[in-house]
Amino acid sequence: MPPPDQRAERFHYDGFTLDPSRGEICCRYSTGGHSFTERFGFGPDGRWDDPATQAAARMLFLLTGVSYYKTTAARVIDLGSTTSTPDERAFLTSYYVHGLGEFAYRNNIELSDLVVEGPDAPTSSPASSPPQYTPTAGRPLIPFGGGIDSIVTVAALCAGPVEAADAALCIVHPPGDRFAAIEDAAAVTGVPVVRVTRQLDPLVRRSEELGFLNGHVPITAVISATAVVAAVLDQRDAVVLSNESSASVPTLLHARQAINHQWSKSIEFEQSFAHFVAASLGPRLSVFSYLRPRSELWVAQQFAQLGEFHEVFRSCNRSFHQDPAQRLDHWCGTCDKCCFIDLILAPFVPAASLRGLFDGHEPLEQPELEGRFATLLGLAADSKPFECVGDLDECRAALALAAPRPDRQRTPLVRTLVERVADAGDGSSPTQAASLLVPTGPHYIPDRYAPPDLLVPTH
Repeated sequence: MPPPDQRAERFHYDGFTLDPSRGEICCRYSTGGHSFTERFGFGPDGRWDDPATQAAARMLFLLTGVSYYKTTAARVIDLGSTTSTPDERAFLTSYYVHGLGEFAYRNNIELSDLVVEGPDAPTSSPASSPPQYTPTAGRPLIPFGGGIDSIVTVAALCAGPVEAADAALCIVHPPGDRFAAIEDAAAVTGVPVVRVTRQLDPLVRRSEELGFLNGHVPITAVISATAVVAAVLDQRDAVVLSNESSASVPTLLHARQAINHQWSKSIEFEQSFAHFVAASLGPRLSVFSYLRPRSELWVAQQFAQLGEFHEVFRSCNRSFHQDPAQRLDHWCGTCDKCCFIDLILAPFVPAASLRGLFDGHEPLEQPELEGRFATLLGLAADSKPFECVGDLDECRAALALAAPRPDRQRTPLVRTLVERVADAGDGSSPTQAASLLVPTGPHYIPDRYAPPDLLVPTH
């Protein structure tokens, strides 16, 4: 990796274009002598002539730049001819600094001095005066990744305030390629699918050869912005995300700064992004997480009741490798994500079923994975893994609830982990675990989509 003192001076936003005939949005950027183009394919159907579509595409353009900014981690972000408001520039500064917190930590780069520059938006521009977007009520778009979170969101919405035919899943995938781990679960929902293709500039796949900096980007933010464009094209009234409460918990603290692998799934990002959407499109498109006041433990409890998905869902990150040749069609059974999913489902799903899910290689049946579980449970020197996993309280609660089950009492690794938590003197009882199974904390779910236990009775 290039040392931090070789960071570029400027990252340029070079512009974006809409091609309604092809249903495509192209976003262009440059830095360090390289130019990049990212293409999103939405298809030619939809309201491409609506000013709201142009405004939504602009939002997508502003957030997508993060994948190319990281190649040089420039000190100045130059928005070029793209006008913006002071609030938007403040939002983008926070987005880059916090969304790239893990990237900066791993590359030993300080981003707190980042500056976002660009011309002020005139009062007549979309940035200052949003178009009048008028969606059809009761037609949500749900970004769908095939994991337990998005499955629970879809099941709950379509069993409650929304007809399955009125909802739609939003699935983003590379051109000419689909992820079986998403497609298999999507088919079981019976909900229509809105597809978007996303084509990264091929230069970013040559990072090592070209000397680019590399690392994690806030991809959920880009997917959220993509879903906003798709929703506007189809006149939908909501983008419903599936980010639970523990996504807001930092992965670690470094130099008194919170570093969160899941920052673009946090309530901080959700709130600021919702304000960005409202300022750009007006108040009629709601963007919120349906699971915000829920724990991962609650999500697992709900998922355990959705047996039709148990044999088709897959959250192992190796199922989503960009190179199809390296992509797994099964759970690897050894990574942090596999360990977490096994642990969080263990209180609610029979051990035999989980052994079958992992094809005989269930993580809790592998004593050699004790170190990974110890990290999840806060028993190791290592911090929480840089993964989309639950926090320490959720993991310890899952262990406390799973351990007394007759089908877990003789599992050697479970007994070992229970003893280690007890020795640490900071365990979780089933009673304490119960507090994670009720909603808590703030959320932004509008009443028209809220489940009954979140509605405040009126008299």
